[in-house]
Amino acid sequence: MKRFALGYEYLCRIIMMVFVTHVAFIVHTCLGLVVAGFFPSIAATYTTYRTWLLDVSDRSWTMRRTWNVFHRAWKAELKSANLFGYPQFVVWALLVWEYFLMNWNDAGPIGYGVSGALFVLNVCYGLFVMMSWIVRANFDERPWWVVRYSMQMIVARPLSSLLLIMLLLVVAYAYYAWPGLMAAFGIVTPIFAAMMVAYSFARLPGMDVHEIEPVETKTMQ
Repeated sequence: MKRFALGYEYLCRIIMMVFVTHVAFIVHTCLGLVVAGFFPSIAATYTTYRTWLLDVSDRSWTMRRTWNVFHRAWKAELKSANLFGYPQFVVWALLVWEYFLMNWNDAGPIGYGVSGALFVLNVCYGLFVMMSWIVRANFDERPWWVVRYSMQMIVARPLSSLLLIMLLLVVAYAYYAWPGLMAAFGIVTPIFAAMMVAYSFARLPGMDVHEIEPVETKTMQ
């Protein structure tokens, strides 16, 4: 019973940490007037979750600690995250526009084929974007190195890539079917799930720890 109580408290602390990160994401995006604050907030979210995952000795973070980790990461990422994120955004916007353009116009069988190819390309590009931010949070390297390493990770870790694609599709469908989920959970929840997948299956150097349970629970086994 005590183990169940500790596990329940641990789960509640995780939910609180994710919620505080969601609030911090919104506040800091607004601080940067959205245009300058959005991508630093994304980078800070990945950094916050990575820091939490690697803090094996104490993952029972307080609200203040979560906020402070996020805020420090956000300030450090104000320039570099925008330089990394906006080129990705432009490419993805073009891919999404081409996909919807093919669906709005009746181009016959060829149009269906091109539409299907663009859908697969969008999914694969979404996988690359997710992986690139994960890799970027884990390594202090130049953007081109992060891009190359992310592509290598997608090929070299097929299980992690498959789970990330499934996650991307599930989140996209859920947010499309129930728009209220986006307002309630935002982008930080799928980022947390993506970090958990990478933490468990991508075998990134420096993140291959595989200690998820709280210390108190493990000592009772």
